[in-house]
Amino acid sequence: MPTLNLGILAHVDAGKTSLTEQLLFAAGVIDRAGSVDDGDTQTDTLDLERARGITIKSAVVSFAIAGVTVNLIDTPGHPDFIAEVERVLSVLDGAVLVVSAVEGVQAQTRVLARALRRLRIPTLIFINKIDRRGAHPGRVLDQIRDTLTPDVVAMGAAHDLGTPAARFTTRGPGDGAFTTALADLLARHDDALLASWLKDPAAVPYARLRAALADQTRRALAHPVFAGSAVTGAGVDALTAGLVELLPAAAGDAAAPVSGRVFKVERGPAGEKIAYVRMFSGTLRTRDRPPLGERGTPAKVTAVQVFDRGTAVRRASVHAGQIGKVWGLTGVRIGDPIGATPTTPPHERHFPPPALETAVVPHHPEDKGALHTALTQLAEQDPLINLRQDDVRQELFLSLYGEVQKEVIQQTLAADYGLRADFRETTTICVERPAGTGVAVERIGEPANPFLATAGLRVEPAAPGSGVRVELDLKVESIPLYIYKSVEEFHQAVQDTVRQTLRQGLRGWQVLDCAVTMTDCGYASPETTARDLRLLTPLVLMSALRRAGTVVCEPVHRFHLEIPSATTATVLPVLARLGATTQTTATSGQVTTLEGDIRAARAHDLRRRLSALTHGEGVLELAFGHHEPVRGAPPTRRPTGPDPLNREQYLLHLRKRV
Repeated sequence: MPTLNLGILAHVDAGKTSLTEQLLFAAGVIDRAGSVDDGDTQTDTLDLERARGITIKSAVVSFAIAGVTVNLIDTPGHPDFIAEVERVLSVLDGAVLVVSAVEGVQAQTRVLARALRRLRIPTLIFINKIDRRGAHPGRVLDQIRDTLTPDVVAMGAAHDLGTPAARFTTRGPGDGAFTTALADLLARHDDALLASWLKDPAAVPYARLRAALADQTRRALAHPVFAGSAVTGAGVDALTAGLVELLPAAAGDAAAPVSGRVFKVERGPAGEKIAYVRMFSGTLRTRDRPPLGERGTPAKVTAVQVFDRGTAVRRASVHAGQIGKVWGLTGVRIGDPIGATPTTPPHERHFPPPALETAVVPHHPEDKGALHTALTQLAEQDPLINLRQDDVRQELFLSLYGEVQKEVIQQTLAADYGLRADFRETTTICVERPAGTGVAVERIGEPANPFLATAGLRVEPAAPGSGVRVELDLKVESIPLYIYKSVEEFHQAVQDTVRQTLRQGLRGWQVLDCAVTMTDCGYASPETTARDLRLLTPLVLMSALRRAGTVVCEPVHRFHLEIPSATTATVLPVLARLGATTQTTATSGQVTTLEGDIRAARAHDLRRRLSALTHGEGVLELAFGHHEPVRGAPPTRRPTGPDPLNREQYLLHLRKRV
């Protein structure tokens, strides 16, 4: 049976989870649609989700319609949990973007739509809440055309708006206005259809238009728009039919080599890791030992579950097109490929990284170990929280998207682990860039070098946004190939050590946008070990970085702000006081749009004040733009773990370990 892996995406409170319930009910999987308010939905299973009425973790449910198995992934809508959406995007065949008929296109709607468009994920749009007072799907459709994409067509009309009797009726071949709108949309991407339509519209059969609509939707060129209510179920039947007709479902090649991607990791009742895997090809069976991760380390599959009719059921295998829960992959991480590497990039960023950081300390000092264990497990489920520990002060640090995420982590620690933790003030995450070029070398036998190895490194600035590039400028005979199997393996080892070391620069921030070249290497065979090179390299690297110097840079967001025109005179001075630079201003009717840059540290102040400034009507959209040098004295962050900048402390730590 063909399988469609479908994502439901929306701004928070637009009705994603309620729509999921209606789709399951329409498919006969559940006897009645659950309610977010009542806390009895199929996908919001966490106590915190039910208490807060929001989705925090992505969840998978399955149902069958018209001979197609749909694996539906309900994703969070709150921006603090955008990392969950990030991980889901790489495994989708199609998506439904939900927009409220009352609130219209909101900030997160635009962010999600941009990501879907960038990845060319086939997307249907569902205008929800037509039964709500103030619903205006026609106005919302115009907003979608203006702010998301012009390539949309309304698949029907809504009636009795704002009442419990609100309904959605589909349009067909007898509706001349609909067929004309459909032809106009499709002709933008189909020259043959355009020529036929211009010659004689009556000669273009409706079946050809529907076939072209399905083709262009599957190629993410057209986006059919449906409307309805996720509370009453209005319009859900039409949307369900659209899923089968318009989105791509494929059987996949179960006989091909195994290729899958892990997009979620959770812990079972006994603490065991459970990996959620989207299979792109092949068949993964219990007791198989597929290569796992970028290095292809074999891992044994001990159990498999496949999603079927609303739940996960035990199976002997999971095959191409399906999503399965897999046990036994003890070293698995989110983003890991299983078997052959899928064509979908594993680490491509579609949303900005977390810009905030906080320290976490146990309320009771004796809970230090338990808190570290708990946060380590939470970091497995969300790697972007980037757990790190200050070994000297025994403090733990997390990266965050916002205050709601911090509150959820705090409540999760209390509810799931019985731990009371205190969170310190949230600060902005900065980075460091080399200010110039620095070179350092330490040789075997020098009094200050306690290692049986020689290492020389050069650090140079690189283009903004380029990350860290590590190169070798060595003669092959200087590489200890009795330790490493090849030059490539040695290069990889150097890269790993350099990247790990540069997680903390001269002022404690991660160093980015630099080129590091190993210019010297030496050994004493057979005494020199890989450990000698691994431990000497950080000392040499930080010596070179100290000579290069660094500039501390802070994150700057691009902002897109829509406000009532009458409030412009009030908002502009506030933007100036927050240090924002407004680059474009445009007014259309009663709405003024402002675009520009604002430092991440002040963006949260703007978001907090916006409602009062605009009488609740302002819409703010933020996206990471770039890093720029900090104004004034550069902030510092205390180093965690052994610090190669402090040579005496670094070597003392190593001696204690030995």
